[in-house]
Amino acid sequence: MTNESGVPESLIDLQRTLNAAAEEARAHGSPPEDWRPWVEAAAAAENAVAEHAAAAGISADDVRSAAEKAARAA
Repeated sequence: MTNESGVPESLIDLQRTLNAAAEEARAHGSPPEDWRPWVEAAAAAENAVAEHAAAAGISADDVRSAAEKAARAA
């Protein structure tokens, strides 16, 4: 399912997870072990962005930007 931005909700959810993981790591100072959830979320989000962009024939940067914007707006 996609929203009005054309970005699948799954990508927006991944971006929200990425944002939350970064906030959590920042809250704990930022030793490397606190960033593992962010690293894992970032890898999942990047793979999903690349797959969606390739399938839709659009720029991964455009997909990433739209997902980031939609995640902030929600």
